[in-house]
Amino acid sequence: MATTIGKVEQRRDAKIATIVEAAWGLARENGIQLISLRDLARKVGMQQPSLYVYFDSKNALYDEMFAAGNRELLTMLSQLDMPAEPKTALKTCLRAFADFAVADPARNSLLFRRVIPGFEPSAESYAIAREALTRIVAVMRAAGVTDSGDVDCLVAMTAGLIEAQLSNDPGGDRWLRHLDRMTDVLVDNARERTSR
Repeated sequence: MATTIGKVEQRRDAKIATIVEAAWGLARENGIQLISLRDLARKVGMQQPSLYVYFDSKNALYDEMFAAGNRELLTMLSQLDMPAEPKTALKTCLRAFADFAVADPARNSLLFRRVIPGFEPSAESYAIAREALTRIVAVMRAAGVTDSGDVDCLVAMTAGLIEAQLSNDPGGDRWLRHLDRMTDVLVDNARERTSR
């Protein structure tokens, strides 16, 4: 009996993964806000009402996509080969994060911008996002950025460069090439102020 239940759960999880991957495909084609449940059902070979067996609403689908995207971010962060020198490690971490963000504009929109009216991630999904942020902030703190305002400035600077890159030079590096230099400025300023 337990084996049968396990197989049913595995099939369900596999179907959910298939639906989420298809939803990402639609998001990349049309934008995250324009995912159509009718198109999604067609893409996975289902009738639209059958999707509700797996997701009770469109926001539940977005929530699973949000969790999946943040799990990808955590995996990427855990695989980074971090230099021993703290500021260099921070630059490595922020560069990897920026590359992750610009690599997939649809994922970027869902994970890092509030573009879907009425969507709030569940506590469970948001906990994954918080874990990723906690890892990045730990690297900031190791580099000497300990004041919460300085952390906010680094986050805002990175997000601003990512947004400028995506909006004005997709596929290029016009803004992201300044990430290391801006990190130096903010980290050096933070260290100087905390050493006074």
